[in-house]
Amino acid sequence: MLLFLGKDVSRWLEQCVDFVERSGAVDPRVSPQSFAALIVENPPLGVQAKLERWGVSDRKAVFSRAIGMNSLFELPPPIETLSTTFLRHYHRYADHAYICYQHLTPFFALELKDFEFELYASEEYAKLLSDQWEHA
Repeated sequence: MLLFLGKDVSRWLEQCVDFVERSGAVDPRVSPQSFAALIVENPPLGVQAKLERWGVSDRKAVFSRAIGMNSLFELPPPIETLSTTFLRHYHRYADHAYICYQHLTPFFALELKDFEFELYASEEYAKLLSDQWEHA
């Protein structure tokens, strides 16, 4: 699941960079790592509260490990290709992969006040879009 969450988060990171590049209103050093640090270290209070309602007790670990796993694998590797050590300690590998990802390039640290965002589950987002289309 972390790999698939990582794919979604990584797609969001790229979309955020694309958005700010198009706006031209942000430092050109903004990178996916800028937004990764924001979602892992300092997401909006509404996002934190929603994750807690969903039962996510350690959002930092979930998001950082998801990004880390996505930086390692495009697709889930066949189980027989993974060592027992990796399987037992995948979370440690994912933690370090996130750190490596964050150090791939120097990045501009963002302030939450400049980038407010919300988090939606797939079903929740689909309903939101449907409601908007009905009222358009």
